[in-house]
Formats: sequence, structure tokens, C-alpha cells
Amino acid sequence: MRIHRSTVLNCPPEQVWQAVIQPRLLFYVAWPVLRFRPVAPRQLPQTWQDGKYLVRLYLGGWLPLGTQWIVISQDAARYRLRDNGHGPLARVWDHRITLRPLGAGQTVYTDEVSIDAGLLTPLVAGFAAGFYWWRQRRWVRLVRRELAF
Repeated sequence: MRIHRSTVLNCPPEQVWQAVIQPRLLFYVAWPVLRFRPVAPRQLPQTWQDGKYLVRLYLGGWLPLGTQWIVISQDAARYRLRDNGHGPLARVWDHRITLRPLGAGQTVYTDEVSIDAGLLTPLVAGFAAGFYWWRQRRWVRLVRRELAF
């Protein structure tokens, strides 16, 4: 199942990109819906590097959901970051973040995710739709605060 959501951010794409590539941004935009705790490596890098990162997920910050691999690849020239993640609950969680310059210092920010969780796919996709709506609201708030997170 595929989820697609876009929003316009009042910020140039270069500045948005510098935030996108920081794992701590993930913690900010996901809170309080999800919390991520690094497992391997035990600490995430300052900026995403192409590679695999195992995290433990918590719903609402406290209810364990299990582990998930975050598998990062990026194309900075095109403002694209991909997490081709997977785990016991969602065997496919292929999330792509794309930034598109809109002009006048604005950016179209897009989250697109393909999900396969077997029989649970409709439930997981419903959660994902709400989660990405929340993330983008947090993005708008962050940009209003001039990316101070």
C-alpha cells in the first residue's frame, strides 16, 4: 500500500535539506507519536550516511513496537532521501523524502511510503497516513521556529 503526502514549507530547499539529513530531526517530527531508540549502532550519526541502522520503536514514547531497520540512501543533488526499511512488523517500509523548490524561498516537502505488513497492511498503512500527517505538521511548526530543534 502506498501513502503520499506533501506540504509547502516557507523555507528554501537547501535549508530544509540540512535538517532532513539529521537523525535528530526524525526524533523531533515523530514525537510524541513514535520514539526511536538506536540499537545498532548504539548512537546514530550526526547526519545520515548511506547504510543500515537498527532502532527500537515505541508508540507514544513508551509502548514497545519491536525493532525496525532504517536503510538510508540519499541523493543530495536532487534533495532525495530514502529509507528502504524493514522489520518484523512491516517487511517493507520504503519511505522517500523529496524536496522540490517552489520559488520565493519555499519548498514542497513530500513523504511517500510503500508498506507491506502482510495481513496487517491496512492497519499499518492507516497508522502511517496519520503519522505522516503529524510529521508534516511538526515540519511546519519547526520551519516557523526557523528550524530550531
